Amino acid sequence: MTIKGILFDLYGTLIDIETNESMEEIYRAIAHYLTYQGVYLHRWEVRERYYQIMKQQKEARGEEYPEIDVEAIWNELLMQEGIRSAPIRGQVAKVISHIYRGISCNRLQLYPGVKQVLNELRMSYRLALISDAQSCFAQPEIRAVGLEGYFESTVISSHYGFRKPDSRLFQRTLGNMNLKPAEVIWVGNDMFRDIYGAKLLGIKNIFIDSNQGAKSYRDVAPDYRAQKFADVLKGVAMLRQANATATINPDT
Repeated sequence: MTIKGILFDLYGTLIDIETNESMEEIYRAIAHYLTYQGVYLHRWEVRERYYQIMKQQKEARGEEYPEIDVEAIWNELLMQEGIRSAPIRGQVAKVISHIYRGISCNRLQLYPGVKQVLNELRMSYRLALISDAQSCFAQPEIRAVGLEGYFESTVISSHYGFRKPDSRLFQRTLGNMNLKPAEVIWVGNDMFRDIYGAKLLGIKNIFIDSNQGAKSYRDVAPDYRAQKFADVLKGVAMLRQANATATINPDT
């Protein structure tokens, strides 16, 4: 089959990000903000409650690879603290989520060559994004680094309650684009979540050897290994040719 789509992971593949969620400043700032909502907690209580609700949420998912919903965690904390209005809880939970991310984020930038490669690829292929991420973080960060408008389909794990390598995230994207596994190439930076996940559906894949992600997993090997993002173009060309050859000679 002809390759029609290129699917990308986000963090560690397109976006170079560094966060530190252990910083005391995060929970102190949230505790101070909560006082203006009539909620009085020490920063250590905020942190303890956050991780407690997160654990409960993961257990309730019943998934092999559960994903959390950060906004839902803060929403639950606010409800426990007596804020009964759902619209108010939703608004405050989003603000708290942004405070959390804003303070914990130390670096947010594109890897070198990302836009040049995407600009070239989108002339010939349909592009999509599958990310283990929080929508309330990912969508603003996609805009911040200038990637808005590049992707026909964006699937973010926090919407579904499970994360890669769960095949359903890949299947959701294929369904959105009306494409088959043999018609796409997957690009990611984690050998377990990305490459193993893609292989479960027989999707050809490119491993980006970036500064993030698992470099190995059992006996999994990528179809192409890119040392830098510009190498993705070479990988796509190679896998496209291999795919075309296999289509012409299906018995070889």
